[in-house]
Amino acid sequence: MNNKELVFVWSAKIRMFHWVNVICILLLMAIGLIIFNAKMLGISVDAKISLKTWHVLIGYVFAINLLFRLLLGWIGKGFERFAKMLPFMSGFISDLKAFKANTNKVYQGHNPVGKLMVAMLLVGMINQMITGLLLASTDIYYPPLGNYFAGQIAVDKTAIESIKPYSKNNVDPQAYQQMRDIRYPFVYMHVDGFYFLLGLIPLHIAAVVYAERKHKQGLVSAMINGHKYLPKD
Repeated sequence: MNNKELVFVWSAKIRMFHWVNVICILLLMAIGLIIFNAKMLGISVDAKISLKTWHVLIGYVFAINLLFRLLLGWIGKGFERFAKMLPFMSGFISDLKAFKANTNKVYQGHNPVGKLMVAMLLVGMINQMITGLLLASTDIYYPPLGNYFAGQIAVDKTAIESIKPYSKNNVDPQAYQQMRDIRYPFVYMHVDGFYFLLGLIPLHIAAVVYAERKHKQGLVSAMINGHKYLPKD
């Protein structure tokens, strides 16, 4: 490491987002898989509702954390900003060509391929956030739109609180089916988004391992202490 020096790259806010995001995604995927296979696993209706409740509550933490990161992309500093982390057209193509011509080139932030990965991960996570919130609203009637949808399907609009998940009490069958029709495409978007992220995450980890073995920059520790080992020149 004599020819390298510690350079500060990732702020505390970026590092906090990253690890909260990792924990949330792992929990959401694990609980989501159990819910998806609930029938095969012999899980009762009450247990399934409980699992969905936990899935939604963790989803709120995931959503708040992601919105915080998106806000940083606009108002943050240095590598917090989108201009430093996303593959914008201005100069990106030339940067990508330069990287392909010299894969030994070292970057303080993300290299061009890393920027593409970050963009795809963000798209996948935003999809999961939006579709997940809609599903939470139409399945167990949680915010942000749960009260609205419960009111739409209620026979007695003055007793919306009686609308419960998997219960037909005070539910208009026709209105309920209309709500399910609205929900239908979002279910597929959420499930497909899960598989999309499931494919990207191992690629992301493999790329980090490959880059670390090649450049020895301390990529993992950089997401803990914020510093990379970069050439002195």
